[in-house]
Amino acid sequence: MKRRASFFKSLRFRILVILILLGILPCILAPHIVIRAYEDRAVQIRQQDVRGYFEPVAAMLIKERYLTDQDNDQVAAQLELAAVLYQGRVIVADADFRIIHDTFGVDMDRYILSPLLIRCFRGEDAYRYDPDDRIIDVAVPIISPDVEEIQGAILITISTTGISTTMAELEKREILITGIVGALVILLAYFLSTILVKPFARVTKAIEDLTDGYQDEEISVQDYTETALITDAFNKMLARMKVLDESRNEFVSNVSHELKTPMTSMKVLADSLVGQENVPEELYQDFLQDITKEIDRENKIISDLLSLVRLDKKAADLTIEHVNVNGLVEEILKRLKPIAALRSIDLFLESFRPVEADLDVIKFSSAISNLVENGIKYNVDDGWVRVKIDADHQFLYIDVSDSGMGIPADSVGKIFERFYRVDKSHSKEIGGTGLGLAITRSAISAHRGTVTVESTEGEGTTFHVKLPLKYIPVSRQQ
Repeated sequence: MKRRASFFKSLRFRILVILILLGILPCILAPHIVIRAYEDRAVQIRQQDVRGYFEPVAAMLIKERYLTDQDNDQVAAQLELAAVLYQGRVIVADADFRIIHDTFGVDMDRYILSPLLIRCFRGEDAYRYDPDDRIIDVAVPIISPDVEEIQGAILITISTTGISTTMAELEKREILITGIVGALVILLAYFLSTILVKPFARVTKAIEDLTDGYQDEEISVQDYTETALITDAFNKMLARMKVLDESRNEFVSNVSHELKTPMTSMKVLADSLVGQENVPEELYQDFLQDITKEIDRENKIISDLLSLVRLDKKAADLTIEHVNVNGLVEEILKRLKPIAALRSIDLFLESFRPVEADLDVIKFSSAISNLVENGIKYNVDDGWVRVKIDADHQFLYIDVSDSGMGIPADSVGKIFERFYRVDKSHSKEIGGTGLGLAITRSAISAHRGTVTVESTEGEGTTFHVKLPLKYIPVSRQQ
């Protein structure tokens, strides 16, 4: 009963009654339903058109015995012409699911086992529409009049850009209609504002009271359900800003500590030399070597910080090249093999297919190197690190797995934070600055990609990297 009373008291209910009286819901839903109906019908017609075109082509393949003998230029030319006509891709597979013709020429003699082909071989209506990638996949069976079983299938992938363009135009008109109705709603809402605005004014005043700085007090205006939700959201935002402020202070503190530690060590070593007379040359050499190591460590921290600053800039600073990813990753592993050999750790590379992508070689190499180096550092002796490379028509996928100590569940969400270390007690022994994964995430993000992690403590860790094969600058995306 209390919940019902809260709803009837809410601003949402009072406006909802007026909007329903005006018929706003039908005005919003009807265009949407029409657009979806058009999309379904357009896709259906498109796939029927493709099926109607390729059924005679399938009959020709049987007639010309193309499934057993591919030395037929006329059939190959017909398939290529069909691919050009529909601006798509045509794959011919035999009864063993082996690809005997691919107009893209990338999967010849490979085996393809997809749900679409399975449905086709079962004699079912086989087509799939992907609105996100704007493609339609249609499977047409290759049937011989002399044999009961299906001899093969033609898999056609075509673009639906024309359908998407028409839908975009319809959506514009939908927005226009919704805008007109919205204007009427605003007009009516204006007359209600005298009654409804007072609680929001109190919310505004309560928020203004906190603008001089963060305070421990929370605001609360419970007149309407909406004002209660707004104040609750503001309190959560306030708490989040406090966390961000604390995170910033912690980062500054960590930077200061990380930079100060080598300086302190060098000062202690230098003071030890200055405070002694007739120090043996061997001791001088030992102390100077220790000072050199601390200087190198300081330089490493500063270099990593500068890398982060550069990566935080706009992605326009990337130097994009079209590169062979397989060869590039192989070079990275080759450079890291001596480090892995010190602990008898094996490095493996698995490439499922040749992959080329638009990348900034330096930043990409830095990201993958950091992941592999982490796999070596936080591994067990005689362990392994495995790098897998795969791709589809749009994205590059790289997995870096290791047989190491794994990451505790409470640390998985923090490992990409700057200077965060899972095992702080062994951080100096293992080495590094605690910035490697932060640099990796920044480099991957600059390529419009993502990096995620899966880990089981005591069993190992896997990092998943996903990058677009084609780099699109920000100016072209907007």
